[in-house]
Amino acid sequence: MEENVTFLKNIPLFSNLNDNILVEIIKLGSRKFYKKDSVILFQNQSESALIYVLKGQLRLSKMNNEGDELTLGFLNESEFWGDTAILEGQFPQINITSVDDSEIFIIKSGDLISLLKTKPEFSIAILNELTKQLRISNQKIRCLSLKASEGKVASVIIQLADYLGKIKNNGIEIENIPAQQELADMAGTSRETISRTLHSFAKKGLIMFDGQKLIVTHYEKFKELCQVK
Repeated sequence: MEENVTFLKNIPLFSNLNDNILVEIIKLGSRKFYKKDSVILFQNQSESALIYVLKGQLRLSKMNNEGDELTLGFLNESEFWGDTAILEGQFPQINITSVDDSEIFIIKSGDLISLLKTKPEFSIAILNELTKQLRISNQKIRCLSLKASEGKVASVIIQLADYLGKIKNNGIEIENIPAQQELADMAGTSRETISRTLHSFAKKGLIMFDGQKLIVTHYEKFKELCQVK
């Protein structure tokens, strides 16, 4: 038990909690391992949960009314996910799948609510984290709303490069780049705009295509396009 408590102290969300609370968290939560492309949460089906990524990467997606799965973003190592559904006892509004072999620490919604009711220090830690997430989300929305189409597309490509990219001699390589419609949904623009903008980036030498791979050849120059003007 002492070893598990030490492990929790390395998670920023829990690092300032006392050992008694950490012991309760250990009892209710669990470490789980998932192979690549495993589904962790199903939209509108699974019990919602608090998820912390210990290893690997997770993909957040959502099914639209036409039945298409749209990529919303990614969670990297040491990142946390939770939304208001975990506090309301509702089903999650997104799908979460493992991009590669991953390890997570997870607390199901019902257990989380029990802790929130009995441990005020834990409640404060969770509310602080949810507030931080909301602030970051609002900043991203604001940035996307202020940018021209080129900046919006650049923001999505940089996000994919940061989370999924592998450094190669010729740049940062993103394998299995999402379909153009998925990129359009992530950027808040049209598929036609994605196609036109990617062609423009390639013509300027900022990116290259190699089959299903996209290679960001000038990362720093590319990031400049993501700045709000």
